[in-house]
Amino acid sequence: MSLAWRCRQLAWCSSQLPTMDRGLPSTTSLVHFCQKLNRLKTVEEPTRETSLRRHLTMLHLTLLGVGGMVGSGFYIVNGPMAKEMAGPAVLVSFGVAAVASLLATLCYAEFVICVPCAGTFYLFTYMSMGELWAFLIGWNVLFQCLSGGTAMGRVWSGYLDSIFSHRIRGFTVAYVGIWQVPFLSQYPDFLAAGIILLASASISCGVRISYWLNYTFSVVNLVVIVFIIVMGFVLARPHNWSAEEGGFAPFGFSGIMAAAATCFYAFEGFGVIAASSKEAWNPKRAVPMAIAISLGLVAGAYILVSTVLTLMVPWHSLDPDSVLADAFYQRGYSWAGFIVAAGAIFAMTAVLLIFNYFLTHTTCAMAADGLLFQVFAHGHPRTQVPVVGILVFGVLMAFLALLLDLEALVQFLSISALLAYTFVATSIAVLRFQKAPPSNSLGLVSPVGTEQASAPEPGQLRPALRTYLGFLGGCRPGAAVAWALGVLVASAITLDCVLVFGDPALHLPLWGYTLLLLLSSVMFLLSLLVLGAHQQQRRQDTFQVPLVPLTPALSILLNIFLMLHLSYLSWLCLSIWLLIGLAVYFGYGIWHSKENQRERPRLTAPRGSLEETVQALQPPSQTPAQEPGLTEQPTSP
Repeated sequence: MSLAWRCRQLAWCSSQLPTMDRGLPSTTSLVHFCQKLNRLKTVEEPTRETSLRRHLTMLHLTLLGVGGMVGSGFYIVNGPMAKEMAGPAVLVSFGVAAVASLLATLCYAEFVICVPCAGTFYLFTYMSMGELWAFLIGWNVLFQCLSGGTAMGRVWSGYLDSIFSHRIRGFTVAYVGIWQVPFLSQYPDFLAAGIILLASASISCGVRISYWLNYTFSVVNLVVIVFIIVMGFVLARPHNWSAEEGGFAPFGFSGIMAAAATCFYAFEGFGVIAASSKEAWNPKRAVPMAIAISLGLVAGAYILVSTVLTLMVPWHSLDPDSVLADAFYQRGYSWAGFIVAAGAIFAMTAVLLIFNYFLTHTTCAMAADGLLFQVFAHGHPRTQVPVVGILVFGVLMAFLALLLDLEALVQFLSISALLAYTFVATSIAVLRFQKAPPSNSLGLVSPVGTEQASAPEPGQLRPALRTYLGFLGGCRPGAAVAWALGVLVASAITLDCVLVFGDPALHLPLWGYTLLLLLSSVMFLLSLLVLGAHQQQRRQDTFQVPLVPLTPALSILLNIFLMLHLSYLSWLCLSIWLLIGLAVYFGYGIWHSKENQRERPRLTAPRGSLEETVQALQPPSQTPAQEPGLTEQPTSP
């Protein structure tokens, strides 16, 4: 038997290896499947940021951050948090949420800079972490946009109803009745469903969100906020914080933390600072300063509004659906309530359109990459607007507006935002200890002139510590970092669970509770030390998160701590949504992904190379096709 015949038989057997045993997949197929989940998005076009002019000063970035954060949070979160979670202590909740937001924003700023093209969480994750994680983040963004759009519709309806003395609500309750089900609205809000459908129809017809609309929206919000603060202090009654009205913190520490977790969403607009960092002068200084200043200003505004709100009227008498206008109506200042309600309606209309825009943008991006059904990426021939996606999700938002309570929607917004920024903090810890690939391969920004050829690569043990931590130096590059990061996240979850649920929920003796608390704390600190003992990427001309790995670790710890204070129904709904997303990905996305299509030629390349080798080895008189007993097998993708 000739050498050529043996080579061709080996090639045929290797092509059949993954399918020989259907019950037990081979190690090679499992490794390849895991590689599919972590494949990165390929950059097809030159990045546009190389031509962006650096013209934004620290003042510009600060104004962008204030405009991004001053918005829907004032009209949504104050009512449910003050009445049902924290009482007047809601102002403390805003302070805690501001600290968590500061840590999350610093991580997000570096995360954006690592990827050279503009986009969303989904795109950044796809180009830096991998396909499965990108899909989950994109799916989480869809959940957040659905919840946000539905909440905007509910608030829009509530403030319009307040102008008409709640006659719309009274009419609906009289003819439909009241429901008493957790997380469901007491009555179906047909007005909210109608405004959501109208906004979706407007977007589908090609209405664009212009800059002047965003600027006008920000100016109107600032004017209304200043008006509320001034008039609120004029009408303040310190008696409303007295023990007769329930005291300052009627729900205790757990209520304050639950409110802080819920109001985290109110600071989410800070991402605009990070997204604009590549157009800033001296971003290494301007970005953190703009983040700190804008967060401080907005947190101060939230605290002042919450203060005057609970001083104007007792916290237990607030109407969550139209809290700011209702406070003025209760005090007899109908004209002031009308001004606030009109400003809220204008603001909610703009934010509702923005939520629809981001929902469409993310859906189109995922569908264009093949991870979602292609019908969502098809645009109208004239307007190029993906009508199917807008209408499908618009109808879904309208249906949710009929059923869900505003408090439930706010918790959905917060848990999705906290989950996204927890992932961002974890990603920073991963990327900082990874060697940056060439910029022309994956589009990631490489360190600029900071590493010498002889310097240790990121992920390796620091030379000064090799004498003391020699046992870590023998690990495969990056293995110790990966294990330490996994232990850090696991210990953070354990520590937060122990702190939040405490001894009564765990049913442990005091020594067992104390031991678990100490073990989780020690493991968290040890994993931090192991991460800090390894080399990191260093860049001189761009912003990097200070004190890594401490800053992302604290962000992870605080975000999980806040998430655990949200209701179990929020966790249940998020889990169901993510399970649906995993079914979509493994049933459709992983097979129709564009990166999967690009992999097919590479998968067939080894066989082609083997056949070329066979043809080179065999004598000229032999023809491979004439070998007896072996027919050509089709190549499987």
